[in-house]
Amino acid sequence: MFMKRLNVILTISVLCLNAFAGSLFENMTFGGDSNSLMDLSTDGQLLACSNRDSGTVTVVNLKTGNVLREIPVGARPEGVTFLGNSSQLAVAVYGDDVIKIIDTKTGQTTASIDVFDEPYSVVSNKEGTRLWATLEYPGMLLEIDPQTKAIVRSAQVGKFLRGLAIAPDGHLFVTEYLTGVVLKVDPATLKVIDEWRGPSQDNLARQIVIHPTWNKAYLPFQQSVIDAHHGEGSIFPYLGILDLSAGEGKRRKRVQLDTLNGVYVVANPWEVAISPDGQRFYVVFSGTDDMYVCDLLDDNYREVAFQKVQRTGSNPRAIKISPDSSRFYIYNALSFTVDEYDAQTLQPRRSIKVTNWTGTDEELLGKKLFYTANPPMTRRRWISCSSCHPDGDPDGRTWQQPEGLRNTQSLFGMKFTHPIHWSADRDEVQDFEHTLRSPLMQGRGLIRGKVNDALGAPNAGLSKELDAVAAYANTHPFKLSPHAKQGLTESAQRGKALFFSEAVGCAQCHNNWVYTDNKMHDVGTGREDKTELMGTKYDTPTLLGIYRTAPYLHDGTAATLEEVLTTTNKKDQHGKTSHLSQQEVTDLVEFLKALPYELPE
Repeated sequence: MFMKRLNVILTISVLCLNAFAGSLFENMTFGGDSNSLMDLSTDGQLLACSNRDSGTVTVVNLKTGNVLREIPVGARPEGVTFLGNSSQLAVAVYGDDVIKIIDTKTGQTTASIDVFDEPYSVVSNKEGTRLWATLEYPGMLLEIDPQTKAIVRSAQVGKFLRGLAIAPDGHLFVTEYLTGVVLKVDPATLKVIDEWRGPSQDNLARQIVIHPTWNKAYLPFQQSVIDAHHGEGSIFPYLGILDLSAGEGKRRKRVQLDTLNGVYVVANPWEVAISPDGQRFYVVFSGTDDMYVCDLLDDNYREVAFQKVQRTGSNPRAIKISPDSSRFYIYNALSFTVDEYDAQTLQPRRSIKVTNWTGTDEELLGKKLFYTANPPMTRRRWISCSSCHPDGDPDGRTWQQPEGLRNTQSLFGMKFTHPIHWSADRDEVQDFEHTLRSPLMQGRGLIRGKVNDALGAPNAGLSKELDAVAAYANTHPFKLSPHAKQGLTESAQRGKALFFSEAVGCAQCHNNWVYTDNKMHDVGTGREDKTELMGTKYDTPTLLGIYRTAPYLHDGTAATLEEVLTTTNKKDQHGKTSHLSQQEVTDLVEFLKALPYELPE
């Protein structure tokens, strides 16, 4: 009798546990619930990753470890997601302003959906009936019907959106890339219904992940301390933890990731992942080629408990976990591999080559050096060139440099706009050897022997590695402005006439095909900066791509293009604009936003 009762109790217990596990995993969203450069199909059989440099998406059979196909999709693909439990894949083609849907079984593109500009993230709902996408510029959220292959709705919800996740209840969470602000969006209305703000130093928040069962969200980001110009005090890797149900004051916590493992420094967190069972947390650091494995704690205090650091390939940018939590995968963007690991032993199982470099060997070497925070580029592993210029873009910050306030500039078109820096104190990229050896980078440098003064004898040719950095830095081309895809509007045409008129005079300094005379001018800025050590003449910046590089001027004092023409130009020292009507100012701004409206051969 006792044994019969015991068997009944055990049977009921097993049934209860199975029911609990079934309800637990039913609520989890394995594929596509948060943005990533890599995704796994719901059944765990397929892996897809975007290859930004080669303009392709690679599909891998995880059972065999073989590449099924590498599919050309266009310029600079970023986020990918499988549609529900299907083998259909959506990819955000950032450089071509298009979202493509691909049949991974055939490699054929079944849809190509044009968007305004810079699609970065794309995720699917659990059923595969809806796609959601972020446009980094101008900060829009899109709802897409994959069956009709059409944009159903769109809304401006923030600035420079990147991170995107769908919570189990269907709400959408997005991150502002340059501020780390997290916005909660009602999918029914596309209205922002809540927000989580951190300190003003939060920067480069590319991704957000929702915990499968706890009411929490996690985002990796960088803290940019703009008033420090030394490597160990300016850039820090962070994890943000949002309590989605907590009251005011307890909604957002921060974990400094370079303190989890003693004095072991890591830099530039790119993506995070949570195991489907909700127990493990993984984060990859693109600057130091590391991955952290941590246990998650629902304690509202420590939040994560460090377990192990794992060295990775070059420039890891994505991590995903298998549906059964037994394996995880790291995408190494500059080793061009996806590496599979055993989640229990944390040992590598295999490495899968997913694409090939399409540039020169010199450019590849230069890009690896540009993205690394390891020696000899730095000494203490805090900072890389990409910490402020990721993928050639500016970080949206104005830094307190030893010479004064300096707004981070874009690298796009730098090849044609020498001299470099606001103070024109570099006449070749190789002069950044001085930056590598400065308190900012604290590196050994790349030249063996004498380093020539900036603006002095050339440093080009003195180091293979330094020449490679220069070669890579000069590979960033201009892109057609999204505001000029249909040509210049009537307002922009009027603005063009004003720009080139003698009465306004913008073209006196912005006067060649890159809209700069490559000369120094005093335009009335810098006089109130008591830290300015190099005078108040500044190099004329190119105006190409200016629509997305706010804030403006060397010290970032103009938040908008309109302010450039009005509040920061009261004495008509950079163009004569004080006499313009409001409509004429608007027209001039529309023309500036349209640059470049055509690309040179």
